[in-house]
Amino acid sequence: MTSAATRNPDQRVLMLLATARDASMTSDILAQAGIDAEACSGTNQLEYDLAMGAGAVLVCEEALVSGAQETLARLVAGQPRWSDLPVLVLTRRGADSPDVGVALEQLGNVTLLERPLRLATLISTVRTNLRARQRQYQIRDQLIEQELARAELAEVARRKDEFLAMLAHELRNPLAPIRNALHLLGADENLDAPSRRPIRAMMERQVNHMVRLVDDLVDMSRISRGTIELRREPTTLSTVIRNAVDSSAPLVAAGKHTLTVDVDDGLTIDADPVRIAQVFGNLLNNAAKYAEPGGHIALSARRDDDDVLVSVVDDGIGIEPEMLPQVFELFTQERRAQHRAQDGLGIGLTLVRTLVEMHGGRVEASSKGRGCGAEFVVRLPLAVDVTARDAAIDPTRTTPALLDSRIRILVVDDNRDAANSLGMVLDVLQVDNRITYSGEDAIALVGQYAPDAVLLDIGMPGMDGYEVARRIRRAGNKDVLLVAVTGWSQVEDRHKSCAAGFDHHLSKPVEIDGLQALLAMVSAADDIRRGPMAIAR
Repeated sequence: MTSAATRNPDQRVLMLLATARDASMTSDILAQAGIDAEACSGTNQLEYDLAMGAGAVLVCEEALVSGAQETLARLVAGQPRWSDLPVLVLTRRGADSPDVGVALEQLGNVTLLERPLRLATLISTVRTNLRARQRQYQIRDQLIEQELARAELAEVARRKDEFLAMLAHELRNPLAPIRNALHLLGADENLDAPSRRPIRAMMERQVNHMVRLVDDLVDMSRISRGTIELRREPTTLSTVIRNAVDSSAPLVAAGKHTLTVDVDDGLTIDADPVRIAQVFGNLLNNAAKYAEPGGHIALSARRDDDDVLVSVVDDGIGIEPEMLPQVFELFTQERRAQHRAQDGLGIGLTLVRTLVEMHGGRVEASSKGRGCGAEFVVRLPLAVDVTARDAAIDPTRTTPALLDSRIRILVVDDNRDAANSLGMVLDVLQVDNRITYSGEDAIALVGQYAPDAVLLDIGMPGMDGYEVARRIRRAGNKDVLLVAVTGWSQVEDRHKSCAAGFDHHLSKPVEIDGLQALLAMVSAADDIRRGPMAIAR
């Protein structure tokens, strides 16, 4: 007789027959037909084995009278909704037996097998009931899968709701001081330059914070859609880490933390320097946010065979052991709940993991629990057979070139505040400019004003920027530089703007230094207008 541990319990027939000889003979007959059958010594074993699973029960009328009927009735009454346990009853008098009549009422899915019984009938009936039982188990599995899927969707929805609430909170935080600053500037128009300087600095900090929030959202969208691209090159690790430390310095200083950096010299990786700096910057920001005021943060980098290991350690609030596997998941906010105040959207660690894996590396988190700090270790492959180049000069920090005041710029944006403020910037740069708020007017002004460049919004009502660009090009204006200035910044958006005739694609809010450098090229070289399309953030 085969042990239940070696067979699938859901496909077996449990037997409770009059004698051990009957059970042995029936088991042998069913085994020859490829059916797993197990004999139960009594009602207690029957109940125990049924709890493990069964395809059907084969019971004789005598066993029903001896107590099996009450056991089966109780089990049938308590079975889940998907289950309808087949019960095969061997009887001598068929349905005429009063005991069998009661069984038919109480057990539901009963098949009567009147003795003497042909073997072919026994085997055929058992197989039919087993097939029906397997369909029940399939329904059970589908219900379980659906329940798990519903639970997962509910959890994702809950975490997304929390994320959206947090996003609203994080966007309102910088908006409050900006509104206050605007009130101060409007309340006293005679503020002198020294009084305006701290207000301006505060507004700049808050706007930069909002830009970082939006950049994180855009990066997460690109990663989720698989459209993010790496621009890999031999990169000196010390330079990347220095840039990350610089970007995180305000947050570290705000928390009055002590940051120590220990990086081995001569470590070179094949990486996108901007994205890898983003990885270490996010880890430093994470450490600074979750450390108590005046905490300690340590960043170290060393070689480990053909890899480099970068560790970021803080002595902050730590991570609960059950949350460690989830810290890199999107919308996970457990640490936020422990802390008093946070910046950011809680997606920084998701970006870290994805960017590291895109570089062929991995990142791990460890913590001894609440109040014990945390450590994040990034492992990246070293560059092979390359010589680290000098990356000490950051091209984004070069002084913008002076503009030729003779160039003419047309600004087109249905958002009047955006258009007018950009016009004010051009006025400060002493660049001749015109402003319009619709695509139709823009097309007319191109012919009248003959601009050297058009800073054109895309998402305008009526005629969008794509159509405006196409009409400008069809009108024969091949020399005018068309620059998309838009909040649409996905890869496909840039491809669409290129196809419409744009030369450059700038994402809102535009970095003024970058815009100034672009316009300087307009005044310095006409051939830049027909060069390949630039992809600028």
